[in-house]
Amino acid sequence: MSSHSVFRAACVQMRSGMTPAANIDQAAALVREAAGLGASYVQTPEMSNAVCRDRDTLFASLALEEADPMLAAFRELARELRIHLHAGSLAILRPDGKVANRAFLIDPRGDVTARYDKIHLYDVDLPNGESWRESRTYTGGDRAVVADLPQMKLGMTICYDIRFPHLYRALAEAGAQMLSAPACFTKQTGEAHWVVLHRARAIETGSFMVSAAQAGHHEDGRDTFGHSIIVDPWGRVLAEAGAEPGVIAADIDPALVADARARIPTLAHARAFTLEPAGELAEPPRGSPAWTA
Repeated sequence: MSSHSVFRAACVQMRSGMTPAANIDQAAALVREAAGLGASYVQTPEMSNAVCRDRDTLFASLALEEADPMLAAFRELARELRIHLHAGSLAILRPDGKVANRAFLIDPRGDVTARYDKIHLYDVDLPNGESWRESRTYTGGDRAVVADLPQMKLGMTICYDIRFPHLYRALAEAGAQMLSAPACFTKQTGEAHWVVLHRARAIETGSFMVSAAQAGHHEDGRDTFGHSIIVDPWGRVLAEAGAEPGVIAADIDPALVADARARIPTLAHARAFTLEPAGELAEPPRGSPAWTA
């Protein structure tokens, strides 16, 4: 390992409720625990400040970015602990009265150095009867973001974004070596897809994947999967949480990114192509292996 550039990353796994003040206390204790483990980069989950299905109750708790109490608390924590603190996302009131699902990267001086608004909104109907319509509350972003850490570049995404691999490829092509998808993943879909999606995104791009998650049965009645995860560029799981709040951590060696991308240089090998409409595809000659009776 190239020890001069190795750093420790930590994921804070939460079970946020509907009261921002209680969520701040929960997050602060876990962030301090992570810093105590030697982490210089600490990430919290999606919707750290409020997990609340009731739209009216959520709106009543929201504030503009400059007045949000959790963001203010996180800025002070980052300054006190001298860490990079990545707020996986907060529900933030926009000046136009709409709501953003917004991630923040805060440096050790307490300054916000990057913001990312979740691009892909979770509008789905699941087999167990769960139905989610994020677009009723949130306005999706339209900018991908690569942020600077001292040792490497960070690609910022949120939760449902992880199902859109072209986003992660674009971030990696733009220089990101570590990718993140802090989440409030449902238990049902998490059991089926969470780990494999993280390993796939890491392998496809030769990048670290670091994602903090919400976990357990929440005050608003939902169940989230947990299993905050850190995956290396070869697809190996370095750390994975269970279903309870807590902290996981792992050492991040930027040299492993270069190694994985040199072994299988898919970013360099990508080629442009055209896709012909199905009706224009040439029919294979009879007798060729493509013919079936």
